[in-house]
Amino acid sequence: MAKVCSVCGKAKLSGNLVSHSNRKTPRSYNANLQKVRVSKDGVVSSEYVCARCLKSNKVERA
Repeated sequence: MAKVCSVCGKAKLSGNLVSHSNRKTPRSYNANLQKVRVSKDGVVSSEYVCARCLKSNKVERA
C-alpha cells in the first residue's frame, strides 16, 4: 500500500537539494501522513491521513 492520504490524495513529491555551490541532487518531500483508525459508513479501518485533513476535521476518527 502506497503512503497516500486517503482523503485528499496527497503523496510524496520530488525536488532538488541545492547546495551552497548550487549543485543539485534529487531528494523527496514526504507528506505529513499519520496512520489513524477511521470510521467510514460504520466500518472502522486503519488508513493514512495527512495532518491537514486531520486538523480540518475532514475525517471521522474511530
